[in-house]
Amino acid sequence: ELCAFSDYRIYPGNGMLFVRRDGRPVTLGSSKAKSLMEQRKKPSKLVWTQAWRRSNKKSLTETVLKKRSRKVTKVQRAVVGASIDDIKKRATENKAFRSSAIDAAKKELKDQKKKEAKK
Repeated sequence: ELCAFSDYRIYPGNGMLFVRRDGRPVTLGSSKAKSLMEQRKKPSKLVWTQAWRRSNKKSLTETVLKKRSRKVTKVQRAVVGASIDDIKKRATENKAFRSSAIDAAKKELKDQKKKEAKK
């Protein structure tokens, strides 16, 4: 049998039978369980009871059956200034080509600044 308060097993020859006013029998495993029941304590608030373990997911069956989390996949999207094709093209360019393009852009900026300085 199981204790009505703690849900622990009650072995033969142990525990006590408490009959409520409404006539329902309640089997209790220990005097501790009886005392706490008479004080109207909630089993789910006492850490040592099975009710607390159930409400706080401490049982062994739930640790084995954990949900698998989904793997995050990276997806490229078009940005306001560039389409997906442009982004992919830039990613596949080799470094030499890219660095030469950057150097050319810097040179152009310098030339513009020189022209502005002359004016």
